[in-house]
Amino acid sequence: MQRMYSPWREVYMQSFKDDKPAGKDGKSVFADIPPEEDEKRFVLYRAKKCFIIMNLYPYNCGHLMVIPYQQTPDFSELDKETKLEVMELTDLSMKALKLTLRPHGFNVGANLGRVAGGSVDNHIHFHIVPRWEGDTNFMPVLADAKVLSNDLRSTYTNLKKVIAELVQAEEK
Repeated sequence: MQRMYSPWREVYMQSFKDDKPAGKDGKSVFADIPPEEDEKRFVLYRAKKCFIIMNLYPYNCGHLMVIPYQQTPDFSELDKETKLEVMELTDLSMKALKLTLRPHGFNVGANLGRVAGGSVDNHIHFHIVPRWEGDTNFMPVLADAKVLSNDLRSTYTNLKKVIAELVQAEEK
């Protein structure tokens, strides 16, 4: 079995070293983000049951997450409306990414539980990772660095605009 080494994530993973839930009050880093912090926290869109946010520790440029407002580690605890909205926002995210970054494909999924790779394991969230042919290279192994060629702030601005346009077009 081959293993992929990703040393750029070590600092992030070390921030979850203890087994305590994130936050002193047991709330995850995704819980209760006030709307006035959306731009600061890179929240792209808020729907009724879930929101879309940019990953601050991306695997690739444009790595987004769909996160239910309900904090639970268990997929089965989400109601049908939330599960449906997760899929609708995943679709919206991929449409916006296709229009802005033009990826060749996507990895979509969730890490359910710490042993599955869930570093925020007390609040289920779903990853949308854009992929490009040849988007792997030698930099992480030889230089201990991940090359991200897009500025986070400008990517946020572009995605937020396109998402707003797509939502407006769907409402017509």
